[in-house]
Amino acid sequence: MNANDSTPTGREHSRRRMLLGTLGVAGAATLGAATFSAPAAAGPSDAALRAGRAAHPAGTGRSATAKVGFTLPAPTGVLPIGVTQVHLHQSGRADPWVPSVPRELMISIWYPAQPDTGGQRAPYCAPHLADYYRTNPPAGLPAGGIDWTALLTHAMPATEVLPRPGGYPVVLYSPGGGNSRALGTVLVEELVSRGFVVVTVDHTHETAVAFPGGRLEVSEIPANPPDINAAKQLYMDSRVADIRFVLDQLDVIAGGGNPDVDGAELPNGLGRALNPAAMGMFGHSAGGITASRAVRDDDRLVAGINMEGFFEFGENHPELGEHDPFLLMGARSDPNYPPLLGKPRTHRTDPLWKEFWAHCTDLRLDLNIPDGRHYTYTDVQSWLPQVTAALGMTSDQVVSMIGTVDPERIIAAERAYITAFFEQTLCHRPQGLLTGPSPWFPQVRFIR
Repeated sequence: MNANDSTPTGREHSRRRMLLGTLGVAGAATLGAATFSAPAAAGPSDAALRAGRAAHPAGTGRSATAKVGFTLPAPTGVLPIGVTQVHLHQSGRADPWVPSVPRELMISIWYPAQPDTGGQRAPYCAPHLADYYRTNPPAGLPAGGIDWTALLTHAMPATEVLPRPGGYPVVLYSPGGGNSRALGTVLVEELVSRGFVVVTVDHTHETAVAFPGGRLEVSEIPANPPDINAAKQLYMDSRVADIRFVLDQLDVIAGGGNPDVDGAELPNGLGRALNPAAMGMFGHSAGGITASRAVRDDDRLVAGINMEGFFEFGENHPELGEHDPFLLMGARSDPNYPPLLGKPRTHRTDPLWKEFWAHCTDLRLDLNIPDGRHYTYTDVQSWLPQVTAALGMTSDQVVSMIGTVDPERIIAAERAYITAFFEQTLCHRPQGLLTGPSPWFPQVRFIR
């Protein structure tokens, strides 16, 4: 669909989620459906909804249909954050879902910036994407309750880069199936504030993607592919090809070039800020599997993290394992998802995670948050409790997405472990946090 087409109807949006579910993608698809059925789990603890109560205390008169905003937790590192958007065009490669056009991508490059001069912070999503989310919100959430236009990050748009001799280690991020790269902002900002450059990638025509000039591309994945196995293969192959292309363009930027197809100016010093010799990747759900395949297939990536990614789709061959450091991060599975049926997803419970684990030949870690759920590893963990009432969601529906963990504490834990992993593997600074359970983060279990 191009900029001149009308916005998809709710029926078309539901059809897209159903197809993603058929492909086995647990992003906006399978859990989007699970959100609106009562899961076989205990009700949420007081902590799980504490942020929402604080933002909208009883007695304020706010109705369940009122539009509200949310805030993201501030990063804890000392470095200011800058962000720039880059429009990429891959000549000679047809788009996998719209073969009549070349493949194009939007990425965000987040980087340590010169000290804040008091300018406007970057929006959480582009205005035309925010407008789309009014009727088609991410993660399969109910429509109409969130004012997407007013949401801000902690980054300054296109501000000057803070120089560092040798550059900063670089980490790529891939979102879950059907989800936007924006849903990784909380973890991305933390890494940048602690001295990393992070590149977030949207996979075009799998999710709604905002391009320059007000153009919006939405999902074009067919609802009923004639060969579902071929569709699964194409889905994952296209994602990995996207990542390898982005790596190529980062090489161009590091060499002083500008691959932006529109010629948009890059922030001063961005190329010198990239250290191509220290690159890793992490992702959520389908993005976690994308990370595992990309780290396996491309020597430029030397470490990876899979947050709640399923190996069941896309012929991902977990038996090939990894020859680089890898971290698995799981939560409690959906009660209706075979074969786990509500068990925590670990290499001891998930047969394909076990297979992957057995073939890892370098540093390997398996961390689990048993009271979390699939979206615990996204921004949804932070902002869903703030907007629950406005969305008209029940406690059970919230639990089905983010579990019963305390949002503030579990986000702190995720930030700590992810940063420590990349500090050790990309910066070669040993991290005691990775050696065993920590009294600071009792919600996280080490799976041996």
